[in-house]
Order: sequence, then C-alpha cells, then structure tokens
Amino acid sequence: MATENWPVYGEITGPVVMIGFGSIGRGTLPLIERHFKFDKSRMTVIDPRDTDRKLLDERGIAFVQEAVTEKNYKKLLTPLLTGGGGQGFCINLSVDTGSVDLMRLCRKLGVLYIDTVIEPWLGFYFDAKADNASRTNYALREAMIKEKHDKPGGATAVSTCGANPGMVSWFVKQALVNLATDLGLEFSEPTQDDREGWAKLMKKAGVKGIHIAERDTQRTKKPKPMDVFWNTWSVEGFVSEGMQPAELGWGTHEKWMPKNARKHKHGSKAAIYLEQPGANTRVRSWCPTPGPQYGFLVTHNEAISIADFFTVRSKKGKVHYRPTCHYAYHPCNDAVLSMHEIFGAAGKAQAAYHVLDENELVDGVDELGVLLYGHDKNAYWYGSHLSLADARKLAPYQNATGMQVTSAVLAGMVWALENPEAGIVEADEMDYRRCLEVQSQYLGPVKGHYTDWTPLDNRPGLFAEDLDRSDPWQFRNILVR
Repeated sequence: MATENWPVYGEITGPVVMIGFGSIGRGTLPLIERHFKFDKSRMTVIDPRDTDRKLLDERGIAFVQEAVTEKNYKKLLTPLLTGGGGQGFCINLSVDTGSVDLMRLCRKLGVLYIDTVIEPWLGFYFDAKADNASRTNYALREAMIKEKHDKPGGATAVSTCGANPGMVSWFVKQALVNLATDLGLEFSEPTQDDREGWAKLMKKAGVKGIHIAERDTQRTKKPKPMDVFWNTWSVEGFVSEGMQPAELGWGTHEKWMPKNARKHKHGSKAAIYLEQPGANTRVRSWCPTPGPQYGFLVTHNEAISIADFFTVRSKKGKVHYRPTCHYAYHPCNDAVLSMHEIFGAAGKAQAAYHVLDENELVDGVDELGVLLYGHDKNAYWYGSHLSLADARKLAPYQNATGMQVTSAVLAGMVWALENPEAGIVEADEMDYRRCLEVQSQYLGPVKGHYTDWTPLDNRPGLFAEDLDRSDPWQFRNILVR
C-alpha cells in the first residue's frame, strides 16, 4: 500500500453510520479513515452478516449485526445518527434498503447522506405481481425526484454516487468539454448545475448518444466452479439489476424502436424500457483496449439521469434535443459465464454467490468510461484504466472494480461536506471538476481516445440484417437482435 501523505478533506463532526459491509463497504472504510477527521468511537457499521467483523474490531468500530428494513430503520438508525451532537453522516452501501426513505429520515435529522444506487426495500426486484414499468430504475428515480421537488434544500443527500451511476456523469462533462474544444467550438463552460447550458453545449457538439462503455478483464487463479456466481463486485446487486428490464435514455435522433420497447406515461419521459432483462440484452460498443465488443444493456440510473440532464426543451416543455444513453457492460469473464448459467437455468440463481477479492485475482484492468458518439469526430471514449496491480498499491480490501466505486463515494462525501445544505442531488448536478480532483488519485490513467469504429463495422456479412446504413449510430444498429 502506498505510504505518501494523503489529503484530509474535512471533519465529520457527528456520528458516522455505514449501512452494508460487503466488498464496497470494506473498500470505502480505509478511504474514510485516510481522508476525514472523525471520532471512531462514534462510528457504527450495520450488516446482517459478520463475515468481516474482525476489520472493525481491530479498529474499535462498533458493529451491529442486523438487516435495515422498512419496519426497523427509524428506530434502529435515529439514535445512531444523532447521539453525541455534531452533524452525522450516513453512508448507505447495502442492497435491499429503501434509499428514498433513508434519505428522508437523514434530512429530517439534519444528517448528511450518500448512496451508490436508488435501492428499494427487499422484494422489489423480483416482485412477480408488479408490471415491468414499476420495476424499472426509471420508477425508482421518479420517487427520488418527487422527494427532491417536494422538499427542496436542506441537508445534503447525494443520490447514486458510485462509479456508475456517479463518476461517469463527471466523465461525461469532462468528455464534452474536451470534445467541444477539439471540434473548435466557441463556448463558455456552463456552471455545475446549469442544465440548459450543458444540454445546449452537447447539442452544439452534435453528440447523438452516449455509451457507458466498460470492460472488466480481471482474472482469477482458478476456474469458476459450476453453480456459483462469481463477480468482481456485489453479486446481489448485479443479479438484481440484470433481472430488471433493459432501460435506456431515448434520444431525439432515433428513427426506430424495438417492438418490445415501452415508453413511460409520467415524469421526465427521458427513457424507455424493453420487455426483457438487461443482462440478457446485448449491444455493440467500443472500449480502447479490446476495441469493438458486446456489452450487456443492464439498466442503470445514469442512463436516465444523463439523458434527462442533457435535454434541450422549449419554454413550453417540448423536447428539441436529447441524447440516447445506456450502459454497455462487459463484466469479467467469470461474471459473464455466471449470468449465462442463470438464464440457461430459466432464471434459477446459483447455490452460492461470491465476490472475488484482490487475493483471488491475478491480473486485469477495469476500463470504464463514456463513449460520446455521432459527432463530427465520430466517437470519443473518456475514462479510467485502473489495473488490479494499481488498485492493490493504492488501498487495501479492493480490486479495480471496487476502487472505482469506493473512490467515487469518497468524492461524493467530500462534496457533501463542502456543500452541506444542497438538498437532494444527483452526480450530474455536482461540481465535476472538484469530484474528479478528489477521485482521480484512485483511477489509474484517465484518458480520452477517438475512434473511427461504428456499429456498422465488424459485421461478417454472411446473413441478412435489418440495418440503417444512412446513420451508423441508430440504436437499430447497436442492439444485437
């Protein structure tokens, strides 16, 4: 582990409560210790499993072995978040915890809050009685947006601030500034929350869409056994989102829509969903190291929030411009194989879930960035190339994938401490320069790459395909059918 002097960004004056101590919680803990002043005797970690309790016992951090549920969260959390004075901080890194209810409680108590995803309470993802529209991330985000509009201002609650969603929204702004500069456009950079200014800049740059384009090449020492799901981050999280409908922000340049696509009737209407699971939906995309690749169109909050943030509307609300935006995720090979097993068994989950830690992995990189496409320079990828080796040197208890998430949590916490009365915010509304300034020390090389590749390339031409050759960047050409 590196031994240089790490910057201390501020002081948490009240209690610190971390909900969830899985792979992301374990990795976030040393970053909190490294970069904040706080009283460890006033920190509590809550998790239903005590697998890594020894890490907390060694540090003198209190541990509560319990699940945070819809029935107990107020009674359980209120005394932990308010005891002893000062402003507390709640760090929600767990699955099956109702994010909107938790941020509402924290804001009522004057406590800062951050999470990496808008989590529902247990049962939401696999509710067979619910229609697919109500199981979407769009629906979850709309609940958060309603809370934001109903109760503006007040204690800061940072919503969905991990690698993606989170960091990638900051990458989009940096990539757009880089692209606009390289295109020779005359522009003044908009302020952090100037949605109209950012949207007009993206329209001016001619961006038709954005892929959150990721390739995880981390490898294990041993082959994956059958009937076990291996992943480099939360298996529960990946399975849950993988079983939700595929979702994407829907751009104004699109001329075709899949037959099983559905629009939303309420809210921003920035996204559509498909009547099929995201982890069984493939798209053509591009990352710098592998070049062209298949990705899974797994639903993520940023696909909706980015498309919504960069929408140009008239004064009467009519949409004049919006980019298509979606995830294009190639997880580590063991996770791909694990997901194939689930779908091959008609959705039956494996007997065991396992997150691969830094000691089980031998090498590899998580290449995670944003691909802005359809402009005069064709396509531009900007993002992080973080290797397992670099992650090991930088901090304990994490692989490359985990560190991209935990460092984004760190950046979000710093921003919240520096902006404690911002109300509920999404990563798109935060100061991307400040957040990347904090996070970049943990991201390995962060670079931009132009490419001439389009979804019409690399097709063998042996079978007839229903393509739109007039515009390579139509979703019709990106979706694998």
